[in-house]
Amino acid sequence: MLGADILSWQKVEAPARRRRWYFDGKETIAALIASASDVDDLVPTLVAYQLEWNKVHTLIGSVTPGHEREAIDASEEDWIRLQQAWTFGFQETLDAVRRRPCEMTLRTIGSTDVGYARGAHRWWQPIGTALQELELTAAPVYFVSSNLHSLVNVLSGVARRLEGEITEFVRDHDPELFSELAHIEAGEISASRDNWLYFAARELFDSHPKKSEYSRVRNRYEKETGIRHIKARAGVAESTAQVFKLSELDASCFDPRVGKVDTLALKASDAAIINIDYPLGFASYYLLREVAEQVGQLKGVYVMGKAATLNADVGDVMICNAVFDEHSDNTYWLENCFTAADVQPHLVYGSALDNQRAVTVRGTFLQNRDYLEFYYQGRYTVVEMEAGPFLDACYEASMSGRHPVGQNINMTRLPFDLGIVHYASDTPYTQARTLGARGLSYRGMDSTYASAVAVARRILGREKALLA
Repeated sequence: MLGADILSWQKVEAPARRRRWYFDGKETIAALIASASDVDDLVPTLVAYQLEWNKVHTLIGSVTPGHEREAIDASEEDWIRLQQAWTFGFQETLDAVRRRPCEMTLRTIGSTDVGYARGAHRWWQPIGTALQELELTAAPVYFVSSNLHSLVNVLSGVARRLEGEITEFVRDHDPELFSELAHIEAGEISASRDNWLYFAARELFDSHPKKSEYSRVRNRYEKETGIRHIKARAGVAESTAQVFKLSELDASCFDPRVGKVDTLALKASDAAIINIDYPLGFASYYLLREVAEQVGQLKGVYVMGKAATLNADVGDVMICNAVFDEHSDNTYWLENCFTAADVQPHLVYGSALDNQRAVTVRGTFLQNRDYLEFYYQGRYTVVEMEAGPFLDACYEASMSGRHPVGQNINMTRLPFDLGIVHYASDTPYTQARTLGARGLSYRGMDSTYASAVAVARRILGREKALLA
């Protein structure tokens, strides 16, 4: 329809968005989308960008170069953030804003429900191949939506096996991060040493001169313990996946917080874990439905992700038992398998709050104070984008028909285990109180790994491989 091979265009990136972007080198950018949520995310962002561009264009058009910040009445902090946003070519972009107004045209191609479902099917194909190679085609599956670092770090032990190399590299190249380790070991701060190690491992794999060699070592260690990585392909739902064969995992490599494991029960397990990098919004419905259609038995569904909180602080963990979904207008009442007691023992800096209510919104750019206050008055304190579509898919995986619309739905008697855990990444009532604005250090990983440990323990417990 476009008459061009967009995958041959220059690949570009946008912070905090995993969708793939391609630039033709002139004036057109193509974005690959996985669901209507990408549209709900893109349109308000582009509209806001055009509005702000044109406001600045009007204000600095006749201003002497070098005095733009004063002309738009921006604080020094705001100006620095703008420079960070326009890291590549800040002055060139500012000059372009001065010269001309911004006019954008948006066109959608092939954004149909069938197209999204077809994309999910193509996404599954390499995962199905990996299951076949691991002899897990008919295995019962625990589905986890989280991220690509927490569960694999908790269950693989790679970071601990490379601890010497990680510590040495950080000591020589990041004195500030290394000093934090010294404070931990001296008992001056109560942060988790394992969380520090997981955070520092990224520097070894991303920045070391021999990073390719270390990546190969990591891949070898993970393959030896039944772990496979499946990268998302261009043109398919942008969610990389991992497959864990439980019987091949090495319990001696587990994070100590997992607890004592019955190795014989673990080796006897015939189950697998499929962990995916959490998708954006309604794409989660298509991916979980595809998994449910393809696997022999869905034994558990665990959703772990970031959310805004209206009553807690950044880094806290929220566990909900009710979810209102703006997509379907359904309210789901669920028996969440997690409680605060599952997470709190592993939290150092935050708190765990259970019995929360979550609202699944269409996009993160559409909420103002009155909008949030409406939900807060209804005792909804968690604002996120994926739980509702995941629950729509859970309904269809356990009932005889398609999920209804505008109903109160009891999800307490499902044929599989269900758990949803959110960790607070921002507080909308407070400006710039986000993990991004504050910087995600290893302390920011506290809630992530407390949640990941809870998920790992739940799965091992269901397989009767966790000792009391």
